[in-house]
Amino acid sequence: MISRVLEPLLSLHGWEAYVLVGVLVFAEDAVMLGFVFPGETAAILGGVLASKGGVSLGGILAVVVVCAIVGDSVGYAIGDRWGHQLLRLGPLHKRQKGIDAALDQLKRRGAIAVFVGRFSAFLRAVVPGLAGMSKMRYRIFLPANALGGTCWGFLYVLLGYFVGERVEKATGIASDILLGLIVVVIVVLVVRHRRKEKREIEGPSEAATPGSDAAG
Repeated sequence: MISRVLEPLLSLHGWEAYVLVGVLVFAEDAVMLGFVFPGETAAILGGVLASKGGVSLGGILAVVVVCAIVGDSVGYAIGDRWGHQLLRLGPLHKRQKGIDAALDQLKRRGAIAVFVGRFSAFLRAVVPGLAGMSKMRYRIFLPANALGGTCWGFLYVLLGYFVGERVEKATGIASDILLGLIVVVIVVLVVRHRRKEKREIEGPSEAATPGSDAAG
């Protein structure tokens, strides 16, 4: 079952692989798709495909880094133009506590907050837009964005590449199945981390508010 699901992804090669990985990395930052699909998964997939020869390692690194930087820049422009309206939308309004904390970090730490935000799933999705909304100068945003996107891209692509390379050398015929299972485990760990991060950002549920305690 797992092998049938993963086979189409692990057999991607050439322009199809570059386009899929690039679009997912770009969209996470530009349109906040990261709330649904982690960009790390796309970057890791790109590294795995490079280890199998479906794409070149240098090529997929370039695609991931460039799409991460461009996606953040588009997110910055969207935040600058429509940021306040977007914050009233349901998915963002529910995370108001985390957004307020991110805005505070941007005001206090500036470019450092942009760089550090690249390594948190929630912040990676919202910081570019918040930076634009906060009127941070683009000449301050861009270097931090570029450095963060480069470090993040290399980290996750190389993780996928070295995992894929070692599995390929060690297993022979069953390599695709084992490699698929390892990718699933990595994705599950990433998703669990994102859920934990979401709970910390959103804080305790309404059921635990002082008012409900008093009523009890």
